Amino acid sequence: MFIDYVEIEVTAGKGGPGCVSFRTEKYIPKGGPDGGDGGHGGDIIAVADKNLTTLLDYRYRRKYKAENGRPGSGGLKTGRSGESVQLRVPVGTIVKDLESGLMLCDLDEAGAEEVLASGGKGGHGNAFYKSPTNQAPRKAQPGESGESRKLSLELKLLADVGLVGKPNAGKSTILATFSAARPKIADYPFTTLVPYLGIVKLREYKSCVMADIPGLIEGAAEGKGLGHQFLKHIQRTGLLVYVIDINDPGISETRSTLQEELGRFDPLLVKRPALTVITKVDTVSESDSKDVSSHLPEDYICMSAVAGLGVEEFLQAIERELDKQRDKRASD
Repeated sequence: MFIDYVEIEVTAGKGGPGCVSFRTEKYIPKGGPDGGDGGHGGDIIAVADKNLTTLLDYRYRRKYKAENGRPGSGGLKTGRSGESVQLRVPVGTIVKDLESGLMLCDLDEAGAEEVLASGGKGGHGNAFYKSPTNQAPRKAQPGESGESRKLSLELKLLADVGLVGKPNAGKSTILATFSAARPKIADYPFTTLVPYLGIVKLREYKSCVMADIPGLIEGAAEGKGLGHQFLKHIQRTGLLVYVIDINDPGISETRSTLQEELGRFDPLLVKRPALTVITKVDTVSESDSKDVSSHLPEDYICMSAVAGLGVEEFLQAIERELDKQRDKRASD
């Protein structure tokens, strides 16, 4: 099951208390204070795991608590620190504090870590309080409480290319043809109910990550259809590909509708580099295909992933656009 948003509660461990103790060695009747400090409480740490693709585990368990630090003991022995708790999440997870609304971290790289709640410090033992005027202190410090927070975890997929189109436009077929991803494909709307990621080989030793986003309909930015739930997943994509069925009676209007919906959801998406692909050209006659093509802008790509028509042009266009972005980032 694909889950991309959950709310949880986390509590870091409490620091262990310091110890009140005095040396009791043979022939040393008045040993000094030797109470050790308490151990620190464990932290709550988020870790981006490249092997995870959903936040499903956090749907069934909502509360996480790290171990408390152990008390200090005599002989200046510091208590053991509490074990930290690692929350392993998919790469692309954003963590926010629900009370303040502040974003705590954006785990957009595999292996990235962030402390979400810090454990409390251990208390000082009585040896810490020894002074020239107080040779035998009989006080120790309790451990500090660990941080406690209510958090939201939100997954936004990371992809180089995002396929955007109306339901049943052929997005899933494109992804299944060029990658090992296996989204459900059928001849009816809303076949794709969750985003899919696939690695697409552009040429030898060169590839990109492509995302198939569930179909958009007019009003998606306001929550109609499945759009509102999944539009966020294209916010991180470097290149948008508008996918339109050649049998669509209003190709230009559909392209405008898709762009408008993206702009209403996030105005920055309209400025994102984009390609437009006309799919399923194998389902019409050659003369009809040429007739449709003659009325389209020159940069539109006509393609059939199933029949292998226009495939090289499609992959080369993606490669050119991604290379431009890499060159731009390198020069910035």
